[in-house]
Amino acid sequence: METVTSADGTAIAYDRLGSGHPLVLVGGALCDRESLRPLADVLASDFDVVTYDRRGRGDSGDGTPYAVRREVDDIAALVTALGGTAAIYGHSSGAGLAAIAASTGVPFTHVMLHEPPYGPDDVDPSDDGDQVLELIREGQNREAVELFLMMTGMPKQEALEYAPSLADRAPTLAYDFAVMGHGLTGTGTPVELLRAIKPETLVLAGTASAPFMVDAAHRIVTMLPAAELVELAGHHHVVPPELLAPVLTDFVSRR
Repeated sequence: METVTSADGTAIAYDRLGSGHPLVLVGGALCDRESLRPLADVLASDFDVVTYDRRGRGDSGDGTPYAVRREVDDIAALVTALGGTAAIYGHSSGAGLAAIAASTGVPFTHVMLHEPPYGPDDVDPSDDGDQVLELIREGQNREAVELFLMMTGMPKQEALEYAPSLADRAPTLAYDFAVMGHGLTGTGTPVELLRAIKPETLVLAGTASAPFMVDAAHRIVTMLPAAELVELAGHHHVVPPELLAPVLTDFVSRR
């Protein structure tokens, strides 16, 4: 483990492995740097790859008050540690964060967005998002995680089993909601934000994922200045690293 200091003085913990083109991996809701470590292990033969604890998780600090811009600063500090430029891969709400960072001009060579959960523009976010935030404010972290996991489609019994081990990360769900706008699927597609992303961009979606995520991938690729869509046939929201890594490597190597 190494650390970098973000613009507000918060220490951000990260692991770095491999050699090659610099690459930052950004996890989604409730994930820490170990969540993407299996993918990093496969990518390490081609990349100088970083997995990190987003602020408020794992070994990273959590400067207050929270602002999405602070998370962008965290990524910028990591890119600086990698030499000043890097590719970025974000998964789920981590893809939403990667998109925001790219839109602000963080020096990325390539941007890879894996199922950012942008909701349909004509559908209001679920009230469940408000309930999750209220549970967090009340200190009911386990219950907040349970509800969030069920919002993502996890069966109730599985949510009850997973929630205790993730309860300490519950407060960071508010950060992911802020990144995505609000609620599970945000408040629609951030058109102007996406149009501001200049680097070559890969948008990924599994054909067996939730329909709104597949729809979002098709929708946003038309808004990005330089993008291509890759559908991962038969796969859900989480794709085995040995199948995902070659897609990312191919994109970076030929762009």
